[in-house]
Amino acid sequence: MKSITAILFFTLCFLLTTCSKVETPAYLNPALSMEKRVNDLVSRMTLEEKVSQMLNDAKAIPRLKIPEYNWWNECLHGVARAGHATVFPQAIGLAATWNTDLMFEISDVISTEARAKYHEAIRHNDHSQYKGLTFWSPNINIFRDPRWGRGQETYGEDPYLTGRMGVAFVKGLQGDDPKYFKVVATPKHYAVHSGPEPDRHHFDAVTSVRDFYDTYMPAFEACVREAGADSVMCAYNRYMGKACCGSPLLLQKILRDDWGFKGYIVSDCGAIRDIYENHKVTKTAPEAAALAVKSGTDLNCGSAYNALIKAVKEGLITEKEIDVSVKRLFTARFKLGMFDPPEMVKYAQIPYSENDSEAHRQLALKAAQESIVLLKNKDNELPLKKDLKKIAVIGPTADSYEMLLGNYNGTPSKYVTPLQGIKNKVSGNTKVVFEQGCNLAKAGAITHTLDSSMLSFDGKKGLKLECFKNTDMTGEPFFTKEDEIPRTENWIWGAGIPGLSRESEIALRWTGTIKVPETGDYSLTVKGSDKYRLMIDNRVLVENTDNDHGSTKSNRIHLEKDKAYNVKLEYFKKQGWPSLAVEWEFLNFDHFKHAIDLASDADVIIYVGGLTAQLEGEEMRVDYKGFKGGDRTNIKLPEVQLDLLKALYNTGKPVVLVLTSGSALAVNWANDNIPAIVQTWYPGEEGGTALADVLFGDYNPAGRLPVTFYKSVDQLPPFEDYSMKGRTYRYFEDKPLYAFGYGLSYTKFNYSDLKVPGKAQSGENVDVSVRVKNTGAVAGDEVVELYVKDREASVPVPIHALQDLKRIHLEPGEEKKVAFTLTPKNLSLVTDEGKRVVEPGSFEIAIGGALPGTAPATTAVVSGNLDIEGEPFVVK
Repeated sequence: MKSITAILFFTLCFLLTTCSKVETPAYLNPALSMEKRVNDLVSRMTLEEKVSQMLNDAKAIPRLKIPEYNWWNECLHGVARAGHATVFPQAIGLAATWNTDLMFEISDVISTEARAKYHEAIRHNDHSQYKGLTFWSPNINIFRDPRWGRGQETYGEDPYLTGRMGVAFVKGLQGDDPKYFKVVATPKHYAVHSGPEPDRHHFDAVTSVRDFYDTYMPAFEACVREAGADSVMCAYNRYMGKACCGSPLLLQKILRDDWGFKGYIVSDCGAIRDIYENHKVTKTAPEAAALAVKSGTDLNCGSAYNALIKAVKEGLITEKEIDVSVKRLFTARFKLGMFDPPEMVKYAQIPYSENDSEAHRQLALKAAQESIVLLKNKDNELPLKKDLKKIAVIGPTADSYEMLLGNYNGTPSKYVTPLQGIKNKVSGNTKVVFEQGCNLAKAGAITHTLDSSMLSFDGKKGLKLECFKNTDMTGEPFFTKEDEIPRTENWIWGAGIPGLSRESEIALRWTGTIKVPETGDYSLTVKGSDKYRLMIDNRVLVENTDNDHGSTKSNRIHLEKDKAYNVKLEYFKKQGWPSLAVEWEFLNFDHFKHAIDLASDADVIIYVGGLTAQLEGEEMRVDYKGFKGGDRTNIKLPEVQLDLLKALYNTGKPVVLVLTSGSALAVNWANDNIPAIVQTWYPGEEGGTALADVLFGDYNPAGRLPVTFYKSVDQLPPFEDYSMKGRTYRYFEDKPLYAFGYGLSYTKFNYSDLKVPGKAQSGENVDVSVRVKNTGAVAGDEVVELYVKDREASVPVPIHALQDLKRIHLEPGEEKKVAFTLTPKNLSLVTDEGKRVVEPGSFEIAIGGALPGTAPATTAVVSGNLDIEGEPFVVK
């Protein structure tokens, strides 16, 4: 018996000793290099597991302790689609600040909120979409044509300004830690991509070699080589016959070989499918998937890469070639610290309280202030007095929540519309009246998005929301909240539903009461995907019984003022993007006439109108006159708005025009007749406060246009033509309505003592400087713009080219010296062969607060001559 016991004892000891020697897998050992860890992890995976990690919704691999991860996250101007977050001005508005330091500060805040959200989600085992650390921003395509609906997402028409803003944004996102990324930035859409939206899955962008390297590529090169972007998104379209996501020239030769890019490449969503379905570059999905991976596209937004397993079996690609992409993807995840203890990653220590903080709100206000461009101010109509007796605020975007946000936006916990900002600013003795007056682009009854101002539940604004993990509302809801609904075109994304994704199968139910402002007939419309049902006092008013992705149903009902009606809205979703919203119209009421009546005895009329991202954007179902598929067919203010503006002008009262848009508007009549015009873009959550600060003189505007405001599309080449001839301030020879770089101030700036060396050697840096003085009575910012003109170039070059900029602040009477250093690249041109060369010859160096030849009364431009001597110098 003792011998048996001894045998058992020694056996147990042997097993314990053996188990204790089982080492931690190399990929989980933080002491090893990331390369060794990644190689070890990938070597343990099957082909099927590898392919599963090459889709944006990468599946969990429990046996290897790999959690699920969704690579698709958005943060164009704030963390998007992930609950409450700080919402900064839309990208085009950030570009209008001409302030790279501010851009860096904003992107640093965005990445802070992203980290806070990610770690909070992980603590709750939430790995859903939009809760990750790999962000598909910024959009650094060149806004070459004002008709493009997605131009609002960019930093404008100039490659230099776009590059500077892009570099600052990428650096702020990715952080400064030597080992870990804060988040990963993804410049997009690579390359030569800027509409038309309805054709983006089919068209072939064709350019000259010079336009390609001189206009379309510099911002991408700067974001990769200078900012170190760890990811790039390839575009839907073809370039010169090759699908952008299957182009060895773009993805291997230029991006990796020439620029030294070491990160991963992700396809735009559905772009791999486009290779065989729309571009017809290949015949089958396996061929398209193999082509994309072998060309360098590592990650597929979509499902086309599921065909890689078949592609291996057919001999179209090898598993070793697939390994290259999988290793790049896991390198990014390791560099984000996803496989290391949180205490080792400094960014993991960011508390959730950093999200949507008051300090971040103040930064959003500063950004909105700096983005505002004063376009006209005849006879100093602005700033207004705060003690006026009556102010009439009129226009379709004056009290618009959607207008503040643009697209690819987050959800603010608080927001200030222009109307509310004006009300907050004036004295208690000033009466502020409001009437929308008209719709954005269509005549007839005015449509409003239903929001919490008319809804309540248990005495609180909003409705009760119940969420079910099925489509028949059985069992207990997995999530319940009191949902204060903003004026948004999609109730769902702002509700903060945990785990919500494209794949979610859910049912949602909102309940409460509704009260209308006036007795009368109302039309209630539900817009949404899949099935839905709206009931008033248990009567089914609107119902959609089909899984129609993008339906609109409406009905009319008579409702009495101040009477509470029970309301119930139900929504049932199986697959696809969840979308639902309710709109209402008060029928048989003349809003246009009411606006004129209200304005007729006002001291001043503030008209706030233009566009919202519901008219211009990405591949949209919009077909009003002047709009098509997200793009515009003309650049006029919509006719219904111009009619209202003219009627307000005819009252004889002073009118201030506030334009909201993500692109240029041809407001020729207004420029001839309205004394004051202000451009606010889509200004973010504090847009109304910032606008009121400018209108009433608490902030001196200094924003500059990052795009040319043309007089008409008649001044432009065809939209489909990607040649730069006749486009943007660099090649446009006609007279615009407002020039690129244009913007007024409430003070005046003088430029003097320009110092430009008369001669310099080719290949050398050139130092220039100028003195700027505020000669007016109020403090303000000035944007100092430096332009270069090559007078003796051997090939066509820009008329003028922005090559540096600085935004400075000057008190009344204060003067500062502003210095710049021009590098050989700043003085170079691109040859027909695509080489960047500094040619000897005569150059004009112009410095001022505007594009040469367009300086308004509040600033100036001075210029000097520079002769470059020596041999041609090739810029590497």
